[in-house]
Amino acid sequence: MTSVAIFAGIYWWIMKTDIGYAITHAIRQPLFVALPIGIMMGNVSLAIQIGAAIQLLYIGLVAAGSNLPADDCLAGLIAIPIAVQTGLSTELAIAIAVPVGIMGAFVDQLRKTINVVFVHMADKYAEQGDVKKIKMAAVVYPTILSFFIRFPIPFLAITYGADAVTEFMAMIPAWLTNGFAVAGGILPALGFALTIFVIGKKQLLPWFFIGYFMVQFGKIPVFGAAVFGICAVLLITYYTSKSKEHGGA
Repeated sequence: MTSVAIFAGIYWWIMKTDIGYAITHAIRQPLFVALPIGIMMGNVSLAIQIGAAIQLLYIGLVAAGSNLPADDCLAGLIAIPIAVQTGLSTELAIAIAVPVGIMGAFVDQLRKTINVVFVHMADKYAEQGDVKKIKMAAVVYPTILSFFIRFPIPFLAITYGADAVTEFMAMIPAWLTNGFAVAGGILPALGFALTIFVIGKKQLLPWFFIGYFMVQFGKIPVFGAAVFGICAVLLITYYTSKSKEHGGA
């Protein structure tokens, strides 16, 4: 299990660096990580079954405001090997995955809180015009910190088993979990505010609200809203170019 524990720790760290973004979001899913874990443990079939069951918990997971309510990657990396090793049913594997996924979200809140230090460092280096140090503060330091925060969790959990996970969750004080829960509730609103700020132009804001309320009240899938959005962009671009042509003529 040591090799699986090391793999899980390194894999979670790499996936949460968001290198490649779309790729890491795809291959960090429980159903995907079940394959390498199953191969390493010599029971691919059981690992895939458990991974598929856990995947159903997070199939509609959306990171509103860049804030996930649960960590699907950590849930799969810890619950799958423990369940395979001890021969747990899919129901008991899910029972392990749920608190682990929530714990992963709390860890991410902690990481973001500490990373504020690096943000201020980058601001200072920007004032000095030191591009190299800006890159260090924005990329290298947070990535190194992330390794020391993330690697031990799946490594120790898999090494010592499900009881260790349960005991660790029980040790976390209520004030800390409540604080992270409040922060997690605020971040989505902050994310939407940042989106509006980035859009910037007043003439584009109506499209933002149209898309939001279309999904919220019309129950239109996000993919359907994206198709409408692409069509709207194409129409705006077409008529804007036509208007410029007639204006130039």
